[in-house]
Amino acid sequence: MKPIWIVDDDQSIRFVLEKALLREDLPTRSFTNTREVLAALEQAADDDQLAPQVLVSDIRMPGGSGLDLLDKIKALHPGLPVIIMTAFSDLDSAVSAFQGGAFEYLPKPFDLPRAVELIRRAVDESQREEVAEERMVAAPEMLGQAPAMQDVFRAIGRLSQSNVTVLITGESGSGKELVARALHKHSPRANGPFVAINTAAIPKDLLESELFGHERGAFTGAQTMRRGRFEQAEGGTLFLDEIGDMPFDLQTRLLRVLSDGHFYRVGGHNSVKANVRVIAATHQDLEQRVKLGGFREDLFHRLNVIRLRLPALRERGEDVPALTRHFLQVSARQLGVEPKRISDAALAKLAAFNFPGNVRQLENICHWLTVMAPAQLIEAKDLPPEVMAGGGSAEAHVASEAPAVASTLTAQPAPSFPTSGGELASPVHAVSEPAEAHAPATGTSNWESGLEAEAQALLAAGRTDVWDVLSRRFESRLILTALANTRGRRIEAAQKLGIGRNTITRKIQELGIE
Repeated sequence: MKPIWIVDDDQSIRFVLEKALLREDLPTRSFTNTREVLAALEQAADDDQLAPQVLVSDIRMPGGSGLDLLDKIKALHPGLPVIIMTAFSDLDSAVSAFQGGAFEYLPKPFDLPRAVELIRRAVDESQREEVAEERMVAAPEMLGQAPAMQDVFRAIGRLSQSNVTVLITGESGSGKELVARALHKHSPRANGPFVAINTAAIPKDLLESELFGHERGAFTGAQTMRRGRFEQAEGGTLFLDEIGDMPFDLQTRLLRVLSDGHFYRVGGHNSVKANVRVIAATHQDLEQRVKLGGFREDLFHRLNVIRLRLPALRERGEDVPALTRHFLQVSARQLGVEPKRISDAALAKLAAFNFPGNVRQLENICHWLTVMAPAQLIEAKDLPPEVMAGGGSAEAHVASEAPAVASTLTAQPAPSFPTSGGELASPVHAVSEPAEAHAPATGTSNWESGLEAEAQALLAAGRTDVWDVLSRRFESRLILTALANTRGRRIEAAQKLGIGRNTITRKIQELGIE
């Protein structure tokens, strides 16, 4: 990570902040005046790794104020979070700092843990800005470093100046339409339309009209002439997805178009010229369909001029990290939220998953994580149940929250919970998180029975605030235990609990457990 720059003419302030940040594994670089900072920024212009992650500056220093420095930095690095240190009494300066674009101001004398917490928040903001900048760069049509995908990219390149018919094969969800769009984009027909139709998704009685159009009065309800997909794709590309499911009689009509380039609208008597490149795709074994009599052999050979096989995602596991980050950014943009980051452990878990639903399933999982993951950094424990279990189905994630949450619940032992008398309750099996989510329980007792006994006692006493009382006790005990484990380091405790840094700070204040 890039360093935190500290600018202050007071050596003691610099020393205290340096030591506190180093304890949190945050690198630092210190300066005594604004001239040194501006000179260092010029050097960093050629090497981004020399630039600061966050800048913390005093407001009053010899040789230039922190507010002047803020103005110059915002002109050079508008996304860099700047924290201005100011005296409690200097309200005007604080207002000026915010007007100048400061991330936050830090009143002196400051509480050191709160200062570190504030700098941590600024680091998070800086990293989100970096992700946002990456998101602004035009995303490539397709992502893939795996050898199998490189073969596909090379094939697209070789076909870039050709109008030849292409057959794309691959499992459902592997991205066949993306390949078709790339073939169109890099072809001489790129300026023409790209029209896609899923032949398996349209009823047989309507598919002929969808493909070839119809004349007015051709059938009941045909009140006007309608152009079909072949005419809509004139001068461009027609993508026929799931061609293996096309009805047999329509296969004959398609063969005629591919053979002589002419077709008739439904109910029409005049031939229509088709200037269209056809790209077809299927997840089925067309050779086997031909043997079984479900697909015309002559049409198969007409379509199978050039065949591109698209690999399943499980065959290109090295592409999962790049695809995951891309889909997280896409989902965040669609939902209007900040893009989430993902830990190496979570990426490793995803890369090991079988993905029966292929790239489409990964895309839906990323959308689910954007909505459901509790923090900005996605950890392995935040992944959906089918990934944690190592299974999965060809169907993508259900978008609703309830089934996903319910499926994470299993019956198993859990840690002990103290009753009001301080004793530990006897063990029971209760609904808890999956075993992968935490270490096995220790000891011979279980906290759910103690919780149940406490709830029964409070309810029997006629209390109407049972939820609030027990929730506060549970959260207090959980936070105190985590703080004891991290020797009072709140940020580390929040990470271990799987909650945000702001959340643990707010909870400590709300629960009065300072």
